[in-house]
Amino acid sequence: MAHTDHQTMRRVLRREIAGTVGLLTDEHDFRAMRRYRSFTFDDHTTYLRQMEAVLKTRAAQGSHTALALFDPDEYAEFCTATGIDPEAPASRGRFTAELAALGPTIPYEGEPLTARLPALVGEAVRQATWEYATTLLTRLGPCATCGEDIGRAAFIRASALLARVLETAPPGARHLVCSVAGPPETLVAVLHADADAHGTAEPDQAEALEFTSVLALGLATRSPGGLVIRVSAPDRPDRVHGWRLRAGHLQPLTASEVFDAYCTDIDTGDLIAPESGVDYRAAPDLTDDDQEDRGHHH
Repeated sequence: MAHTDHQTMRRVLRREIAGTVGLLTDEHDFRAMRRYRSFTFDDHTTYLRQMEAVLKTRAAQGSHTALALFDPDEYAEFCTATGIDPEAPASRGRFTAELAALGPTIPYEGEPLTARLPALVGEAVRQATWEYATTLLTRLGPCATCGEDIGRAAFIRASALLARVLETAPPGARHLVCSVAGPPETLVAVLHADADAHGTAEPDQAEALEFTSVLALGLATRSPGGLVIRVSAPDRPDRVHGWRLRAGHLQPLTASEVFDAYCTDIDTGDLIAPESGVDYRAAPDLTDDDQEDRGHHH
């Protein structure tokens, strides 16, 4: 009897333990892990198939599993920093536990693994973008003339501007893209806000935070960039409008400027055929007193 009790208890406990699985999402990372003798997989496809089988079994047993991005370079650094043996499977477990605490994760709910990989990579990119933008904002320090923290002031302004963009948008599912050109690279943030039954669109908090940080960086550093919103609603064409980011302000684009922006290949400059069923509109002017008086300090 005691033996069965123990087994039952263990089964219950196992179900209680939320696990995190570190995934090698691409061929390049997979090959990098093959340098460890204790890593026994030969090809990436088989590895993903086996991993999916394990995850599906866990999901069927009612276990909660989070997926994290396993980066071989970060793993090697972690082993060096902590003085543990990178060959030991237990070391991979320790690194994955660290990922679960600090890195981006997404839940696994029994779907095909290949369908979840883009979401996991997207989550990792989003977090990296947010951390990078936040670091740069923090480094800007105080304004020389007024002593105000430039990064913080820009973040407050960006939050207000994002709220106005969402307020002035027609009802429907909103898809926003903000890009800020800069050395060393262009930062891009994406935000989805789907209107509920009452017409209010509540964006995902983590997405909104990243989006606001990237916009704030563009405002604070007076970098060129842009913000475009696309609204989809049933039984009507998608509506697109946008603003250019210039000298710390968002300036509305005319309908033809949005059309040009959407119908030009960024890399080659070639024209792309406009999508049918898309309505290119002039953007509302978001300028307010706040934007004017904060703009002149910095």
